[in-house]
Amino acid sequence: MALTYTSRPMERRPLRAPKGVEDVYGPEAARWHALEDRFFEVCDLYGYRRVRIPVFEDTELFVRGVGEATDVVRKEMYSFTDRGGRSLTLRPEGTAGVVRCFVEHHLDQAGLPQKLAYGGPMFRAENVQRGRQRQFNQLGVEAIGVDDPDLDVEVVALGWRFLADCGLEAAALVVNSIGRPDERAAYIEELRGFVERSGVAIGADDRERLRLNPMRLLDTKDPAVAEVVASAPRLYDHLDVESKAHFSAVLDGLEALDIPYTVDHGLVRGLDYYTSTTFEYVSTSLEAAQNALGGGGHYDGLVEVVGGPDLPGIGFALGVERILLAMDAEGAAATDRSTADVVVLQAGAEDEVASTARGICDALRRAGVRSDRPYGGRSLKAQFKHADRTGARFAVIVGARDLGAGRVTVRDLASGAEATVATDDVVAHVTAATGAERGDP
Repeated sequence: MALTYTSRPMERRPLRAPKGVEDVYGPEAARWHALEDRFFEVCDLYGYRRVRIPVFEDTELFVRGVGEATDVVRKEMYSFTDRGGRSLTLRPEGTAGVVRCFVEHHLDQAGLPQKLAYGGPMFRAENVQRGRQRQFNQLGVEAIGVDDPDLDVEVVALGWRFLADCGLEAAALVVNSIGRPDERAAYIEELRGFVERSGVAIGADDRERLRLNPMRLLDTKDPAVAEVVASAPRLYDHLDVESKAHFSAVLDGLEALDIPYTVDHGLVRGLDYYTSTTFEYVSTSLEAAQNALGGGGHYDGLVEVVGGPDLPGIGFALGVERILLAMDAEGAAATDRSTADVVVLQAGAEDEVASTARGICDALRRAGVRSDRPYGGRSLKAQFKHADRTGARFAVIVGARDLGAGRVTVRDLASGAEATVATDDVVAHVTAATGAERGDP
């Protein structure tokens, strides 16, 4: 379909981002990058390699993988038909895409389990609220190919370790086992009958859940229905010895690592591919409606559904926005928001001064020191104001008089202390000073 746009030359209305998406810029963007960098550092400690997957996929991937009965597929996906008539969908979650990548590129041939980490934007047409946007960002891992409760423990522990590294002391872990599909079949019919016999008035959304997958009612937002299902039979009581032993081994592993947890037999998560172990990280510092930091679980059939071999997997996804909200609520470890460690200033407009300042700034950057220069021929006073805005700790001041003597001035912007340093030694001097600030050996 051709797109048309009628311009209005006289109208200069500012354009704004669509509802449900946000710009992240300045110090806040630096904070996001620091959080993401730390996540992948933790993943590296656990042996998870980064994978990048497309932002959009064939719609069928999510219909088959996530489940037709889920709210995600039924109501929340951004799907469109491209110019070739193909139905495509902006990814609403990351697991299905990672599994598709695993299958398409035969990653099982490189050894199992394949331990993969990813991050980036996801898209869902949801009601916008604080901590929940239509474009939101997730960080996640998937471990595919081995069924071992110790691998479940490792995945849960990785997420817990990262949240601890974010300084979140009010984080809590909730776990459950929802067993295998064959174990759930009898339970689903029992739950459907229990709800129908209760006589509770059910809205249109919950009636659809009751028809397609009654377990989705365990996630209902209707207080009356929630009260009924709270007294319903437990799925856990329908699990066989093997499934209960697996879950018990997971709990033992968490206890061995001193990771506190709460078992919630009503926890089912929102996607149909989950089996066996499910879990969620929540923050008690946030309101209940937005306290989920992320979660995940085991999936036994997803790889096969996507077209691969019959292999299990387990993973999780964490919400970047929610984690940052929780960090704000707790006053947790503020990220360094400075944009430079050193600012090189010019005391004079002479060509030699500008050339030397340019060379020092470049040499500092080559030495790994974050460096900046004011531009635009500003006064020295204005340049110092620029240095304050960057959050730099040191300033190198290049002046014509000092250059005649082969030296520059290095000022500690926090204490005001100054040192005169030979021009040829300034990089070594500043590198040592900034390293000491960071506590480098």
